[in-house]
Amino acid sequence: MTAVSERFDALAAVSLMDLSLEAEAFGSPVRFSDNEVPTVTGAIDGLEQLKIPEVGSARTGESVKAIVLAKKHIPGRPVFAGSIGPFSLAGRLMDMTEIMVQCYAEPELVHGVLEKAARFLIRYNTALREAGADGIMMAEPAAGLLSPPLIAEFSTPYVRRIIESVETDSCVFVYHNCGNATVKLIDSILDTGAKFLHFGNAINLEEMLRLVPPDILVGGNVDPAGQFRNGTPESVRAVTLDLLRRCAGYPNFILSSGCDIPPAAPIENIDAFFAAAKEFYE
Repeated sequence: MTAVSERFDALAAVSLMDLSLEAEAFGSPVRFSDNEVPTVTGAIDGLEQLKIPEVGSARTGESVKAIVLAKKHIPGRPVFAGSIGPFSLAGRLMDMTEIMVQCYAEPELVHGVLEKAARFLIRYNTALREAGADGIMMAEPAAGLLSPPLIAEFSTPYVRRIIESVETDSCVFVYHNCGNATVKLIDSILDTGAKFLHFGNAINLEEMLRLVPPDILVGGNVDPAGQFRNGTPESVRAVTLDLLRRCAGYPNFILSSGCDIPPAAPIENIDAFFAAAKEFYE
């Protein structure tokens, strides 16, 4: 985080987006590899007896320590911690296919797992805030798979509860959802109460900006794989300038990638992104 902050003039320093971290604390098996983020490899048996872990279990304690260190070493800009959202966490604990089925077949079970997920995330996000985080970027991509009635039942109330429990005047929540149906889900997403929404490249961000009130920030959405990882400096510049031309007229727009940057992305492509932003605004 320190190296990235010293190299690039970003709005904030953002921690990792590792969606296995909290599930591992609950006991989910996780596979580690050299070239990819850790991945949950199986569901937990006995969900009815699922125990809520302590903050500090598995790698959660290291993430809290990282925020403490980041605040010491990164002056002059906000530090945002990363966290998974409640439905996305429940989906990793249950298995994504299973939770989608059980939303219809056994909704009480899903709500039971979501309740435990939300209670842990309130404690974990509170610890990140108390460690000094100026914001929490909550990744809730699995909710992008739900229909409008299902997201309103199985994601939004739990996200809203976490935000209301943790957010303060000095620690803001960023709601991230990189699903391709978020435009249709915007009413429920707005109902979370998040003041900063962040969307992936699967949607037309200009279309989304038309639906979001001007007092709520909207970030996104240059393609992290297609452009940052596999594009060229020329293509990154063209895509970034096109996005800015379409969206910069909205006062609540924040230029960003659509999701986290793949580690093998050429530095020249990232440089081209920042250079295009500077070119446009100058």
